[in-house]
Amino acid sequence: MPLLIDSFALLRFLQKEKGSDKVYELLKMAAEKQIPFLLNVINFGEVLYTTQRRFGPQARMQVFVAVQQMGIIILPCPDNLVYRAAELKAGYPMSFADTFALASAIEHKACLVTGDPEFRQVEHLVRIEWF
Repeated sequence: MPLLIDSFALLRFLQKEKGSDKVYELLKMAAEKQIPFLLNVINFGEVLYTTQRRFGPQARMQVFVAVQQMGIIILPCPDNLVYRAAELKAGYPMSFADTFALASAIEHKACLVTGDPEFRQVEHLVRIEWF
């Protein structure tokens, strides 16, 4: 089963915050077992702007390169995914960016990697690997 990381988990990992060791182990396991490790481009954008706000444009570029080197597959955002995310947003009180991670996990039958409590309300829709 593919793994799909949300911005919450990726930011924790990149900033070496609590839970980053679990994300590291999942990345390592995925690489060893050749399991796809996915990230929606909307959530990647969220990671990039958050990094720039906190640490500046140079840090944003370092994150961009690091994610590419980690072998994370950046998923595009076609119209059908936007529609699915909008439908999820209408049904659940979560951030719009989080609905893209959720919609992508559903579409790719992936396990969502997160520590964001917003996803507790949708555990019935997708498998979640909590850290």
